[in-house]
Amino acid sequence: MAYKISDACVACGACVDVCPVEAIAEGDIYVINPDICIDCGACASECPSGAISPA
Repeated sequence: MAYKISDACVACGACVDVCPVEAIAEGDIYVINPDICIDCGACASECPSGAISPA
């Protein structure tokens, strides 16, 4: 199961640096590509706004 980023995202970019498979892309808020995400949870633990959770 991939993770997802909610509207609580403040676009700080902390999640991008810790993703081992580069599944996170920048947009208005950051977005996780579910086809690439390996469900490691590294991004969720790094997110300061708690915007990332399992999909």
